[in-house]
Amino acid sequence: MKETRLGDFEEVILLLVGILDQEAYAFKIAEEFESQTQRSVSIGAVHSTLNRLGEKGFLTSEMGESTAERGGRRKRIYSITASGQRVLQESRDFKVSLWNQFPAFASGNLKIEWLNL
Repeated sequence: MKETRLGDFEEVILLLVGILDQEAYAFKIAEEFESQTQRSVSIGAVHSTLNRLGEKGFLTSEMGESTAERGGRRKRIYSITASGQRVLQESRDFKVSLWNQFPAFASGNLKIEWLNL
C-alpha cells in the first residue's frame, strides 16, 4: 500500500507547488522555499521530494515549452492532484484541531478557524 501521509517538508513542497501554479518547476520551488522559510535547500532534496510526492499520487508533471533562457531545455511543471489537495486539507484540519485543543487558544476568542476549501 502506498504511503498516504505527508512529512513536514513534503507538505511545504506540495503547498509551494500550489502557490506557484504554472511556475511550479524544481528550481523555482527551491527558490520559493528559501524565500518563504529563510532556510536553504538543495535542488536534490526538492527533486527527490517531488518524485516521492508523484509516487504517492499527490502530484503530476508535464514538460513545459523549451525556452531560450534555458538553452532550449524544457522545464518539468508540477501540478497537485485531487489526492494531493485532499491530503493537504486533512493535514490542515488535523493541525487546526490540535491548535484548538491547546489551552491558550481553545478558550476565549483566540480559537483558530479556517475556511473549508
